[in-house]
Amino acid sequence: MKRSLILGAALTGLMAAAALLAFAWVPYDVAAVDIPSKLQPPSTAHLLGTERYGRDILSMLMLGAQTSLAVALVAVGIGMGAGVPLGLAAAATRGSLLDEALSRTSDLIFAFPSLVTAILITATFGPSALNAILAIGLFNVPVFAKLTRGAALALWQREFILAARTFGKSRPRISLEHILPNLASLLIVQGTIQFSLGILAEAGLSYVGLGAQSPTPSWGRMLADAQTLVGIAPHTALFPGLAIVAAVMGFNLLGDGLRDALDPRLKAGRT
Repeated sequence: MKRSLILGAALTGLMAAAALLAFAWVPYDVAAVDIPSKLQPPSTAHLLGTERYGRDILSMLMLGAQTSLAVALVAVGIGMGAGVPLGLAAAATRGSLLDEALSRTSDLIFAFPSLVTAILITATFGPSALNAILAIGLFNVPVFAKLTRGAALALWQREFILAARTFGKSRPRISLEHILPNLASLLIVQGTIQFSLGILAEAGLSYVGLGAQSPTPSWGRMLADAQTLVGIAPHTALFPGLAIVAAVMGFNLLGDGLRDALDPRLKAGRT
């Protein structure tokens, strides 16, 4: 098993475990302000120290993991749920109005950076976790649609698809029974990559005040709150930054490892 897959699974598993544990227990109540304990360095009482309002950083990171995972999960779900069917339909009707509309719309969306698009949407409809999810999810739709269409077009030329057409199967049925199962590994790998981008986008939106709002903890907002304190309390920025780096790196490594494990051509190249 590749090291990237093991390390990626370990990092993402640690993040998921922290988020799940936070549903039942966190060391301190993050809604409770404790000014006398503000900006304390890591200690036995507060393993990662406290921030400017005296709140425990470890507890905030655990709850922030819930926010990041929830936003990324729903956003990727929106992208897959809408993009994959659109891509399958466009490939099945190559050259149709739907195919052309999907290609032109995707090109238009890709002309703008994803974070800029998300900022535009959240700034228009107001800052909130829900609007952040919608913004990131809408950008994921053409990503999965273009990927699905491109891979499906290649499969439509394969012999087993021609055989299915010979037996009288309709294009929608072929798409569901033969094309989609052969795209599953590709979509899983892309899903992990978009998951990491979703976490990064959510952190970026929260950093500029357009993501999850207080009192909901967010890694990006923790960084924004700590930016003026780096000189006197570097731990307030260090740990949220490391959490974002570890989460993004974990999902990227997981995607890289899954690609190597699931792609038969890469397997053949190693044997």
